[in-house]
Amino acid sequence: MRKLFFIVLFVCLGCVFVPLQAQAIEPLIKEIIITHNKENVILYARVINGFKTEMESAILAGAPTVFTVMVDVYQPRSFIWDKKINSYEIKRTIKYDNVKKTFSIFTNGDKTPVVFPDFESAQKAMADLSGITVVPLSKLIKGNTYYLQMKVKIDKVRLPLHMESVFVFVSFWDFETAWYKQNFSY
Repeated sequence: MRKLFFIVLFVCLGCVFVPLQAQAIEPLIKEIIITHNKENVILYARVINGFKTEMESAILAGAPTVFTVMVDVYQPRSFIWDKKINSYEIKRTIKYDNVKKTFSIFTNGDKTPVVFPDFESAQKAMADLSGITVVPLSKLIKGNTYYLQMKVKIDKVRLPLHMESVFVFVSFWDFETAWYKQNFSY
């Protein structure tokens, strides 16, 4: 009888927790395009599933959220480690103003933010990585092949007076994408 109880309990818990794992949505980077103008190599990409429900609730409560985009450009070499040509990091912070009912996005600590009237358009702006200059053409040799690695990290918000221990939901949305690699030639 006791064994039957544990078997039934195991099956019930398995039915409860398997769907929860299946619903875990991982952030992705999609639509990666690398091009260049007369002076620089330029990156276009989009972050998919970058906002979790807990994160949205925290943003709407006024907690700032930081997306950090890390980009490295390498030149592949056959016998030794690949040569790092350039490393670039962009920090975008989204913050909700409860009084004005607007969303502000600061890029790399700029003093003047881009302001959005609704959460949906602010989310799209945070997820859109368009026109990012990753390396000047002067650092590249024409005719060579290179590759770009990138990832996006959603940083845990830092609340004052160690309030992270009180607001447990904040710890659930510290996550990042995998490294994405894209080859390109110049």
